[in-house]
Amino acid sequence: MNLTAAQIAQQVKTGERSARSIVEAALSQIASRKDLNCFTTLLESSALAAAEALDRKLATGEIVGPLAGVPFAVKNLFDIAGTVTLAGSKINQSQPPATQDATAVARLKAADAILVGALNMDEYAYGFVTINHHYGVTPNPHDPARISGGSSGGSAAAVAAGLVPLTLGSDTNGSIRVPASLCGVYGFKPTYGRFSRAGAYLFSSSLDHIGPFARSVKDIALAFNVIQGADPRDPICTDRPPITPELSGDMSGIRVAIATDHFSRGMTATVAQALDKVSSALQVTQAVALPESARARAAAYLITASEGSQLHLPRLQTRLQDFDTATRDRFVAGAMIPNSWYLQAQRFRRWYRNQVREIFKTVDLIIAPTTPCPAPLIDQTSMELDGQTVPIRPHLGYYTQPLSFIGLPVLSVPIFLPGELPVGIQIIARPYEENTIFKAAVALEKQGITEAKLANMVGSPNH
Repeated sequence: MNLTAAQIAQQVKTGERSARSIVEAALSQIASRKDLNCFTTLLESSALAAAEALDRKLATGEIVGPLAGVPFAVKNLFDIAGTVTLAGSKINQSQPPATQDATAVARLKAADAILVGALNMDEYAYGFVTINHHYGVTPNPHDPARISGGSSGGSAAAVAAGLVPLTLGSDTNGSIRVPASLCGVYGFKPTYGRFSRAGAYLFSSSLDHIGPFARSVKDIALAFNVIQGADPRDPICTDRPPITPELSGDMSGIRVAIATDHFSRGMTATVAQALDKVSSALQVTQAVALPESARARAAAYLITASEGSQLHLPRLQTRLQDFDTATRDRFVAGAMIPNSWYLQAQRFRRWYRNQVREIFKTVDLIIAPTTPCPAPLIDQTSMELDGQTVPIRPHLGYYTQPLSFIGLPVLSVPIFLPGELPVGIQIIARPYEENTIFKAAVALEKQGITEAKLANMVGSPNH
């Protein structure tokens, strides 16, 4: 499916295509690409029924929502009424089905988008690879020998492969932005508190965000507009007034800086070239150092491991052997972190947030790499980073963790260089200034710097 969500909604509203034909095409495409292992649940009957109901509304002249007829899918940690919320685990299989949709799912449905299924992920969102012991690997659509990233790998891969134009994922330390980078799509983590997380199976409550994947800035903005807004079901989702996404691409007066220090170390030549392209296109004239970002990353790890292990402590005590082996040991280690370390990490978090707040008094946007490299091979366990050999799984979040740590809004934009696999560049703004990000992203899109190309699965250009 090579149409964007905006194009589909336009065709459905004008009667050029029926919602049912759109959904049938999506289901057919999903069925033909089972090799990608994106979906863990397919909702064929309910999706077709929703499409037929929408077509009846259109036939009678009723007003329909902004995402009319758009097929979408969600990471399988979002509640879907009548479906068991797996969260990538075997343990959750024994849970009863959800009784209502997650708020974000309900809001997309209210905009007349049509849910077609749930997507593969790392178990309990603890990972950057989507290599799941229970549900298998979701390979990268641009090269099936490589990872799609994680933990929202199924969400990114489904969009990159054109199975659906819009998906939802979650981001604790980079789990939207990392797979968006490796799969060559847009992945958006709005400000902490902008989107309701109600009905999403949390990992680390003080770090967790949810957000969309798409192949255009306009589609990201459409999803943002629909999902934002206060929700009494989620106490961190504030009553801050919704904003109208600004898609003019007007960068007048917007001060853009490039992140140095931690964010300038360790990247491959491909990532460095992509960063240079974005920097030139946005006319970056400043460099800023986010102080102690390596320490921020370490503190984010401590908080994540502590909160995640406490959430899963009853399961660790009673069903240890049912965890994914790649996840189990990290949860067990997290359970043994001293409380004093957790408190110290939270104190450092406040200090770091204040330091970055001061930087944003002098700039409006900061750009940085999303991942240190393009997608690694599925069986690859280590990588070179800043002159050292390090394990892949934790270090794919090298540039994303310090930003989740303080809840900043970030959009990873896709860059395709000739003959290379895609990589992402992060556009970062101060809290609740998502519109500044949208302006920059549209400016890049208009210049042809960013583009989310559909994967053709012909293998890596470097093979």
